[in-house]
Amino acid sequence: MIPAKPALTDYASATEYLYALKALGSRYGIDRMRLLVEAIGHPERCYPVLHVTGTNGKGSVAAMLDAILRAAGWSTGLYTSPHLVKLGERVQVNRELLGEAEIVSYTNELRPIAERLGAFNRDDHPSFFEFMTAMAFLQFVRRRVDLAVIEVGLGGRLDATNVVLPEVSVITSISLDHTEMLGDTLARIAREKAGIIKPDRPVVVGRMPAEAEFAIREAAVRTGSPVLSVREVYGEELADYPPTSLEGDYQRWNAATATLVVRTLPPRWGLTEEVITRGLQQVNWPGRWQRITIGGRPLILDASHNPEGAQVLENNLHKLVAATGRHPIVVTGVLGAFRARPLLNVICRYAREIYLVPPHQARACSYEELEALAPADARPKLHRASLAEIFPSGQTCALGGPEDTVVVTGSIYLLGEVLERIQPDGGAAEGRLQDF
Repeated sequence: MIPAKPALTDYASATEYLYALKALGSRYGIDRMRLLVEAIGHPERCYPVLHVTGTNGKGSVAAMLDAILRAAGWSTGLYTSPHLVKLGERVQVNRELLGEAEIVSYTNELRPIAERLGAFNRDDHPSFFEFMTAMAFLQFVRRRVDLAVIEVGLGGRLDATNVVLPEVSVITSISLDHTEMLGDTLARIAREKAGIIKPDRPVVVGRMPAEAEFAIREAAVRTGSPVLSVREVYGEELADYPPTSLEGDYQRWNAATATLVVRTLPPRWGLTEEVITRGLQQVNWPGRWQRITIGGRPLILDASHNPEGAQVLENNLHKLVAATGRHPIVVTGVLGAFRARPLLNVICRYAREIYLVPPHQARACSYEELEALAPADARPKLHRASLAEIFPSGQTCALGGPEDTVVVTGSIYLLGEVLERIQPDGGAAEGRLQDF
């Protein structure tokens, strides 16, 4: 028998424990999560679920689904990752963050179960992400949510969240990212993400390359799952796509995806076209072309962390220059050369000045790496900087003048560090508790 350990008494000790799990690394696979949900009584089976994956857009679509459901008067659970600033952002009920005391309580509840599972085989001990997923499942059942929106962490087929049986599976987009784990072609990545499709349950497919959509449709045929395609329903004209409170053409594509998802739900949910329209105008999803005023000047925060995201960023920067008549000042930091090169190519075409700020993450590109990846003719625009220099106080930005727009883009971890500085009331950022 394993002797009981003293309970974790405060948030600091709970996050230290969770950080120790995170430090062991992300172990891709679903078997541990199956053991864990069985041990805690399968809370994920106690409420309907919408399961969302995709290379880009899955967080935005999840937030849209949550907003639409709440507009209809339902109580919702929302599980997303990674967080921007605080760990509790990942698990929300009616957009109320999981509190620090709740995280301590759940960690104490799950720790002995995890240690029992790992007693005979260390590989069966749940990972950090699996702990957080279990917390979400338990919180949603205990808060009696009417429906939960669950975002996949990575991939789909082997992701810890793939123990759910969803009402609808959602695949927002497919592009090359995490190729070392998911595959090096669009079709292979699509097949991994299509692993969330369940027999006889509908799947909604966002805008994506034909090769990827074909692979998903093949998987859906094998499971007998009907497919609804955004491109088939809405076509190619942006004007035909539903508007949303989130800016950017791609957010209208995401809004169409969310609309098709809720249209598949039975009439009892009351998701009328009026409710859908109202919900899409009430979406709150920070860090996605989010406009803030700081020190009297506009600041835009936009997570853009892979090649597909770089294409979206280019469209937004083009529109920004056209609207303002000025080239913006850009602050950026990225994780990995694969992501940094296309992003820097775009930024260098539109920015008047570029400030390089590596996020406080082990895999962040260094100053030297970012400089080497930038086009040679743009290197005079590059400046090494720190966030303390750029944002010396919560309401001060040291870059440019009153008429300049400052755009912070790249890693979501960099955005979290910026928000920590400019919104200090939110508390210290918990970047070390990120997943990947």
